[in-house]
Amino acid sequence: MHTGRGKANGRLLLIERDADSASRVAEDLSAVLPGTSEIVVAPAGRQAVDALRQAQFDIVLMDLSSLGDLSERSDDAVTRLVKLADGALAIAISDGSSVSAAVAAMRAGAHDYMVKPIDGPGIAARIDELAQRHGKARTLGLAAGSSEVVADFCGFIGTSSAMRFVYEQITRIAPSAAPVFITGESGTGKDMCAEALHAKGPRRDKPLVALNCAAIPRNLMESELFGVVRGAFTGAHDDRKGAAELADGGTLFLDEIGDMDLSLQSKLLRFLQTGTLSRMGEAGLRKVDVRVICATSRNPMTLIGEKKFHEDLFYRLHVLPIHLPPLRQRPSDIMVLARHFLARYASQEHKRFTGFSADCMQALLTGEWPGNVRQLQTLMRRSAIMFDGGEMSGARIGAADIEARESAEIASIAAPRGRRQAVLPMWQQEQRIIEEAIASFGGNVSLAAAALEISPSTIYRKRQSWADGIAGAA
Repeated sequence: MHTGRGKANGRLLLIERDADSASRVAEDLSAVLPGTSEIVVAPAGRQAVDALRQAQFDIVLMDLSSLGDLSERSDDAVTRLVKLADGALAIAISDGSSVSAAVAAMRAGAHDYMVKPIDGPGIAARIDELAQRHGKARTLGLAAGSSEVVADFCGFIGTSSAMRFVYEQITRIAPSAAPVFITGESGTGKDMCAEALHAKGPRRDKPLVALNCAAIPRNLMESELFGVVRGAFTGAHDDRKGAAELADGGTLFLDEIGDMDLSLQSKLLRFLQTGTLSRMGEAGLRKVDVRVICATSRNPMTLIGEKKFHEDLFYRLHVLPIHLPPLRQRPSDIMVLARHFLARYASQEHKRFTGFSADCMQALLTGEWPGNVRQLQTLMRRSAIMFDGGEMSGARIGAADIEARESAEIASIAAPRGRRQAVLPMWQQEQRIIEEAIASFGGNVSLAAAALEISPSTIYRKRQSWADGIAGAA
């Protein structure tokens, strides 16, 4: 049994049989939890029982695979440890291969769970949230914990390895003036990513101007982007700056750029090459200095193949790519997001919810989430409005999840018996299999590769090709 010491009064018990992992996590926790005076590491359940009988702890982190000496059933072992912990924050840690095991642990009394591989900042973020909710923030000194940057990064909520990789990318490329190309499904936060890049860059004190290329009629798009002079067309009564001029010195964000008209794409390419533009109806050129960030929820290489996107423009914009993962590929963030959104909207509705039942968590964790974070946010807001507080159950979530019911009804109508289901292209099926394998191992590519019986380098190469928008790369 190993003990590490810090500065304040909080005490933490870490149950972890892997000595190297335990040492690393304990060291990380000492750095990011300023209110933790003692960290005790127990390699198995029996040593943990002894520690709990000898001393009072504020936090207990329990690796489910380390509890086998207490019981063949991990939930029975968790029940015993939670009872002995006597009110401590209890967090189960699983290997990510079984959602049901994690749910069972929470049913047995654990306050929350995390998926391996874990690190200090990730655990600190989760402990911070639980401590605030259970009134232990003052004891643990977490009011301004260093976990905040991981738990809430420029509006993003999530501690999964996939999201931490995104945070690192944003931090690394924000200082540059080079164009950024953001890809990701609808609802993954592409606009938030653009805002984070602007906020963390040297242009933060200058304007960020956003233009949604899918929301503006094509006949008005050029004037919205480049501006117009009086009399250029019927209704142009005054000279007006476009988004590019309004963003001068700052950042121009072009959302859903795949929907931009081809003729305007050519003018955008010329603007990127020269740094100059002409308002509609104007002969002269204006010098403009902007950093361009663009985003699309569609595969740009598919658009190029369909002659809907200029290849030259793509490579001019695709200098610094960022891909935002869908929610189904970051399952360890689902409950973090659900709690965050429910707390926000419960406060707005002046209601108090006590948490999520085990069947509710299982429903959320196993959902497909085609609308990603935005869909989950809407569901939590609707739930906060529909119900008067208490525990959020599976029945309540089922009643509030209108989209899931409508999708099921549409699917049953659109696919009568005997009709073949739609078949996804091979590269999309391959991407889904690989990303789900990585998610199931908590972001560990080596373990995912071993399970899939391929080399890690193959996964890295394919993920890079997807990030670049190139499907089916060998």
